[in-house]
Amino acid sequence: MPGKTEETEAEETDAPGPRKPSGDRAGLLAGGVVLAVCGGLALYGVLDSGKGDEKPADRTPTAAVTYEVTGKGTADITYQARNTSGEAVVVKGATLPWRKTVDVPLGQEPTVSIVLGEKGGQARCALAVRGKHAQSATAVGKFGRATCAGALPGEADAIQG
Repeated sequence: MPGKTEETEAEETDAPGPRKPSGDRAGLLAGGVVLAVCGGLALYGVLDSGKGDEKPADRTPTAAVTYEVTGKGTADITYQARNTSGEAVVVKGATLPWRKTVDVPLGQEPTVSIVLGEKGGQARCALAVRGKHAQSATAVGKFGRATCAGALPGEADAIQG
């Protein structure tokens, strides 16, 4: 505008209007927000009912199965574990003796198979369901093989036991 001086412009810029919070106010505001968020999270943790910690209702019942292979040397071992697709776990060149306890879903047949190597030898597989012996077999000689299989208890037995 014509006729304005530097003094007039300074007065217009200093005119009252919306004020920005000063550095101290901004810090207090941010601290208050952080404190409110932390308090809310703490309160949520105290009041949380814990329902999220429950096991899913559609969980497949299982039975504890212990596989054991005794002997000397090494063997390839294949066994059934908690896997509803029926795929087996393979351990190549396991050092004997070897033992593993796993959960096997009801409806799957617990099985352990051993295959000796080129050097042969002798190895024995054993299978126990919930601590009770189910079956054993022996592999002998070069590339000797043995398989142990057992039956799992019924679903009602698994829920009770």
